[in-house]
Amino acid sequence: MTCAKKAAEAPTDLLDGVLARLQLSGIRDQLDSLLDEAARANLSARETLILLCEREIARKDHRRIDMALKLAHFPAVKELTGFDFEAQPSIDPKQIRDLAASRWIANGENVLLLGPPGVGKTHLSIALGLEAILAGYTVQFTTATTLVAGLAKAHGERRLDEKLLALAKPKLLIVDELGYLPLERDAAHLATSSATRSSSSATR
Repeated sequence: MTCAKKAAEAPTDLLDGVLARLQLSGIRDQLDSLLDEAARANLSARETLILLCEREIARKDHRRIDMALKLAHFPAVKELTGFDFEAQPSIDPKQIRDLAASRWIANGENVLLLGPPGVGKTHLSIALGLEAILAGYTVQFTTATTLVAGLAKAHGERRLDEKLLALAKPKLLIVDELGYLPLERDAAHLATSSATRSSSSATR
């Protein structure tokens, strides 16, 4: 039986199978409503195809971001729009917006946010991490206490290289509360080793 004959006999089932095989779930799950939308708008075949592709991209982006947020382990999701710059006049909004463009991550650079407790360093680090995720980067958030404890444990179990490789997987590693933890020489060396394998943002 030819493909054309199959299409004539069961076009809906055939199309559903093709979309499933191509893993186009965004189009597959919304196909009828999308075609109705295209018909109401009198879209051409090319415009309809663009509509379908845009919705598929939107679905994939949504799933990527959702998964990236889970892997980031943020204690809470914070956005730059929710940060009160007026309450913290020492923080330059322009500089933060420039960091939000994530060019420093692409360049493999590090960022250190300095300041006393309560000025919003954790909020800003998470917000910059969120912007990095939206830009397509992988991110992991941790505290200095958790990082050092994990590295020390791995070192004692002779699997430090494995731990460092795991920490190097995300493009951006955010280390919070770095200045609150007194580090011995060996612990400081381990923490530095983890931070130099990818871009990092630390609050102190």
